[in-house]
Amino acid sequence: MEDILNSIILLTNFVIVPGMTYGSQLALGALGVTLIYGILRFSNFAHGETMAFGTMITIMVTWLMQSAGISFGPLPTALLALPFGAAAAVAIVLFSDRVVYKYYREKKSNAVFFLIASIGIMFVMNGIVRFIIGPKEQRFADGERFIIKAREFKQMTGLSEGLTIKMTQGLTVVITIVVVYALFRFLQHSKMGRAMRAYSDNEDLALLSGINPEKVVKITWAIAAVLATIAGVLYGLDKSFKPFTYFQLLLPIFAAAIVGGVGNPIGAILGGFVIAFSEVTVTYAYKKFLKYLAPEGMEPDSLMQLLSTDYKFAVSFIILVVVLLVRPTGILKGRVLE
Repeated sequence: MEDILNSIILLTNFVIVPGMTYGSQLALGALGVTLIYGILRFSNFAHGETMAFGTMITIMVTWLMQSAGISFGPLPTALLALPFGAAAAVAIVLFSDRVVYKYYREKKSNAVFFLIASIGIMFVMNGIVRFIIGPKEQRFADGERFIIKAREFKQMTGLSEGLTIKMTQGLTVVITIVVVYALFRFLQHSKMGRAMRAYSDNEDLALLSGINPEKVVKITWAIAAVLATIAGVLYGLDKSFKPFTYFQLLLPIFAAAIVGGVGNPIGAILGGFVIAFSEVTVTYAYKKFLKYLAPEGMEPDSLMQLLSTDYKFAVSFIILVVVLLVRPTGILKGRVLE
């Protein structure tokens, strides 16, 4: 019985808790992508760089607060700085929309022009972030590091495996639940939320109903930027901040949005956790886990790892390709990609 409990704790430490944390981060990122696609009807390839830009501003404000002796007690100071990063991200995406996307919108251009424009903006924003904060890894977490420590858990339970939950992991899940709840309340019950859904369903009918399209566009960009910043900051706190990492995150984020059903907010959340747990479970080495469960003398000698962690993004790519081939509308039937 003790071996079974130890195996469960081991799996919780290295699969369940990291999967929940990473899935929450991908879900927030995918929500921003799916809002842009569902309402503005194009795939925003600059979303990862929006995450990086908002996170960069948050980091810089965090450093200023720390140097001034401002802290948030046991919680990371970055949570106090996050509104500044979100505001900066909103400002830069609204500027991009006014300077670039508005032109194509007025011309009623095909979605491919928006997509290509977003790739250009992606490279520009990537250059700005690298120029300001540099390409190196930056750590900005402070406050309490752990909610549960392995040593304390071992002493409390008497098991040989200890459960460890970092403060950033707990915060990520809690903040994601709060943000998702607030977003769905906004979309379902506010006047602007209903206007956004009407604009998404039928643009011409929404215009005839007196909905201001420019206001809908601005609010959509603002929400997507805030979601991107929250996701980026939570990811940076949990791991570390490195500009190129956020460029790489674009693949699992888009995979999450498409797997769940692009344009479907609930699908984006579901897709985030599908991708996260797929990456974590495929790249985890099960040797120690199986040693607890295997009969004596039959313990595995190899790592029992399907893929190295270096190839975890390949898992997202494979799932993305399979879904596009088998069920292009995604699990919850979003819009078919055009």
